Amino acid sequence: MCKKVLESSKKSGCRVSIQAMSHYNLRLRGRWGLLFAATAAIGAAAAPSDATPPAPAPVTIREKRVPVYPGTLLSGLDLPSPGTTIEGHEYLVVRTAAGARAVVLVTVENGPLNLRYGVEKIGKGEQLKVNAAGFPTLAASGLHSTTELERTTSITGKPVADITRLGRPGMASGIGFLAEDEDILSVLQGDNELVRRLGLKHPDLARPLFHVWNLLLRQYELGKLGRFKDDVGSFRYHGREVHLRSQRTKGFQESIFNDEIQGAFDIELWRDLDADERKFLDAAYAHLSAAEREAMLRRLTRLRTGEMEPYYIMRYGFYEGHTEYRVDPIALAVLFGLKPLAEIEKAFPAELDRALSKHFTTKSKMQGAFDTSTQR
Repeated sequence: MCKKVLESSKKSGCRVSIQAMSHYNLRLRGRWGLLFAATAAIGAAAAPSDATPPAPAPVTIREKRVPVYPGTLLSGLDLPSPGTTIEGHEYLVVRTAAGARAVVLVTVENGPLNLRYGVEKIGKGEQLKVNAAGFPTLAASGLHSTTELERTTSITGKPVADITRLGRPGMASGIGFLAEDEDILSVLQGDNELVRRLGLKHPDLARPLFHVWNLLLRQYELGKLGRFKDDVGSFRYHGREVHLRSQRTKGFQESIFNDEIQGAFDIELWRDLDADERKFLDAAYAHLSAAEREAMLRRLTRLRTGEMEPYYIMRYGFYEGHTEYRVDPIALAVLFGLKPLAEIEKAFPAELDRALSKHFTTKSKMQGAFDTSTQR
């Protein structure tokens, strides 16, 4: 198979011409990295299905029968979000482009790849799968064993050195899955320590990202998610209004592991801190300059990601290294309100800025106590 690597990132504005790409099979990570372009995938993606899906039945929430998206809620009806219906469906309360509120079913579960996307299919897939063969403690407890990670020589049958090589910038993608000075085991170990200090488990952090992906899948199924449009602009999550913007690409980014995980969407998530949260952080980080404090706040409240990430977190405890597509565990906890900000700060006293920016350079750096020195 012929391959072509873009020399510049998306920020440079460079593109491979349609004429140059028309003879290749496209695999795009939304990072303008390594492309395998396909004639069938270059045009607009095919419609998700040949027939409009039937309208879902209403569900029961707090003893009230409520319509399901694309149906909308009556004004004044206050529902928890995320929540679970009496019937057992997980849901989010969203705000549509028209300003209406709606309930979207987003249950995290294994499901079929039943929606056409170009020449391939997308869908829920194996959302509950954990790599139990390689990481039995992760499968049993939701966290890695340091001892198991230290002894790991391969993941999904692929040597860790090969995974690290593919994860570096300019290899499997232009931006990469790892920073140039990171390796796969150091990143797994480093993020496992962050999650442990937060008092959370890896599935806790994968779940809200699966909710987002399942929300996008529902919009796509209904024909409400196009190349540059997204019907749902925000959703409620533990009392926070989380904003969402997504963009379909024209192909798929392949995984750096031996698995079926691939990505075709570029997803942005962000929320505004409330006045009390901003006041708290301004006081706790008064020693930082205004520019340094703003940089920390952006890392805490904004994420650029794709649909590969929740599968990576659930299956391997992998949040990616320090790249543009990293879904930092601390940022996930803040963005989705998984922990109060004061508790998060207590877990990383006066060091959130460093914990968010430091690179996980080697396995040995992460063995034992958490190293908060900057590695830029």
